[in-house]
Amino acid sequence: MIDRHDQNSKTKDYLTSIEECVSHEIRAHDYETLHEEEELEQLLLQNDQEDNSTSVLTQKDMNTSFPRRKLNLHQAEISEKTFSKNDLRRHRNKKKGPLDAGYNSEEVELLFEIEEGVISDSCNEAVEKKKHSHRKRFNIHQSKLKTTIWQKKHFLSCLVTIGLFNLLLLTLKLKYKSKSAQLNTKMSSNGTALFAPTTILISLDGFRPDFLSRGITPRLNAMREEGFSPVYMRPSFPSVTFPNHYTLVTGLHPESHGIVSNVFWDGYLKERFYYTKPDAMNKKWWGGEPIWVTAEKQGVKTAVHMWPGSEAHIMDIEPSYLDKFDFKTTMKEKSEKVLEFLDMEAHQDSSDQVMRPQLIAAYVPHVDADGHFYGPNTTEIRNTISGADNMVNEIYQGLEKRNLTDIVNIVVVSDHGMATTDIERMIQLDDLLDLSKIDHIDGWPLSGLHPKSGVDVDELYEELFQKAALNPNFDVYLRDKNMPERYHFSNNKRIAPIWIVPVTGWAITTKEEFDIRESKLKGLQYHPRGLHGYDNEHPLMHSIFIARGPAFPHIPSNRIKPFQNTEVYNIICHTLGLVPASNNGTLHLPLLPIDPQEPDFIHELPSDLEVDLVSTAPKDQDNTITSLPFKTASPKAVSSENQESTVESNSSNTSKFLTIDHDWIANKEDELWKWFMEKTAQIKSWYDKSLA
Repeated sequence: MIDRHDQNSKTKDYLTSIEECVSHEIRAHDYETLHEEEELEQLLLQNDQEDNSTSVLTQKDMNTSFPRRKLNLHQAEISEKTFSKNDLRRHRNKKKGPLDAGYNSEEVELLFEIEEGVISDSCNEAVEKKKHSHRKRFNIHQSKLKTTIWQKKHFLSCLVTIGLFNLLLLTLKLKYKSKSAQLNTKMSSNGTALFAPTTILISLDGFRPDFLSRGITPRLNAMREEGFSPVYMRPSFPSVTFPNHYTLVTGLHPESHGIVSNVFWDGYLKERFYYTKPDAMNKKWWGGEPIWVTAEKQGVKTAVHMWPGSEAHIMDIEPSYLDKFDFKTTMKEKSEKVLEFLDMEAHQDSSDQVMRPQLIAAYVPHVDADGHFYGPNTTEIRNTISGADNMVNEIYQGLEKRNLTDIVNIVVVSDHGMATTDIERMIQLDDLLDLSKIDHIDGWPLSGLHPKSGVDVDELYEELFQKAALNPNFDVYLRDKNMPERYHFSNNKRIAPIWIVPVTGWAITTKEEFDIRESKLKGLQYHPRGLHGYDNEHPLMHSIFIARGPAFPHIPSNRIKPFQNTEVYNIICHTLGLVPASNNGTLHLPLLPIDPQEPDFIHELPSDLEVDLVSTAPKDQDNTITSLPFKTASPKAVSSENQESTVESNSSNTSKFLTIDHDWIANKEDELWKWFMEKTAQIKSWYDKSLA
């Protein structure tokens, strides 16, 4: 029998030791309490299994094993558990971990005595308080654990819901794309063969809108009446051939696709792009996605005839049929080539590929070449303009013979206009600055200046700006500071830091290229006689857009608001049912007429538009024109221009092609993604707060 005084003394000593336990001992006690029942159940289960093969200890055996004291009835009931707990104690001692290190054997023995009820009632009360505190902390821990698990499940369910919603939206988008593709690949019969939607794109380089008013373009004028055409189309700045032809087929401003001029220096590559050199057809120069790549990626075959950039292996995707540039090719041969593509068989070849191209793009340089050589207001250029119209007429007659005028779309565009030059409208670059400060000069007739290392760009600009203030025939701009926003000509490091932009009809040249004073003394004339590259808003730089076919139903008033050539890519894509790549355009088919109350968009025609009916041999040149009205944008008042055209959709239009508003879908995706990120942030914040 244990003396009560000794028992109380031991209890007090134990309680004192408990209070003096370090934090890791308390945690060990918690650990013992939390996992005791689970391990006890496992041990009891194990003992039950062993009872089948071994004898069970009798009550006498148990009394012999534990002779400390005679148990009362209550203690006898506890004694039945003592066997299990002692076994449990031995079991734990075998796998004792770091948390058990704070207890010695006597403390553990005393702890079990307390739990088994062999200590006095007063001690039991104190111990019960401790156990109650432990259970309370355990319950709090379990509650937090359950809350955390619930929060994680709720968070995951939110993520799954949002993911499913995104998947649904993507499925709908793909469904509409598939529906659009199925409709647009529906074959149409001309009576002898089946044709998928087909578009012919023809570029007449250097063809000015007013050329249509000279009475020598009956086919182009008829197409305007049967289809539709704005009064003019704006080229991109600078209004030169390579940047604008690549804009036509990518929908990107030159600053975005990287072909910023016919000639430019790339400071990163330490190389010079020159449009007539073979290296210009290296894909390293060409950004963006041209329409033949867009089409081929979506299973639409293309045929490209001499289009600038088509030989550059852009994105390592080639047109199905490619004609390399050959300046000797006549316009007659070009029209025949286009019709040859249409006459290809539509059946599938051995590789299950459709043979006939659905997009035919052809480049015609003759008007531009003769405009440069003779000037835009001469007898010679009239013959070239008439020849270009005859070429288009041959293609149209070929469509009529094949019964394809209501199946095949034909779109005629140009890249820019043309202005007359004269030796009296020349600026000597050497007189404006010290050329020894310049490393590279880009562009022509504009001048993009790359100063040498160590030359202060701002000081050089200020010097030129002061001279521009005294000479109204040119302006000077800094790429990164006051370049007119409407030019979209600053967001590319290939663009020279300083640009000298002459007034339309004026040209800038170095003495090495053309000495103005010496040439005047000798009676020489400046060549070329026609130039472009000026302000893209000037009427002489405007281009044309004429479209006819099933995707371009006639608009009775024929009044279409002028738009920029960045829109052509989207328009051609939609005629073929293609999904356009990202671009700077905004227009989609069908195009709608402008309000009849809106004024016409025809500018007052400059004097350069007066047609000269005599030949342009040097003796016959009329040099009386010394200046052309319409100055470029002032560097002191940079203004931005709002986009002129808006996206319209009209299901009642007679177009045979389904118009899917992909922009709407893209915008909705953007909105959904923003909403998703906001909700994710909110859930994360709520989750973090709940754990705090």
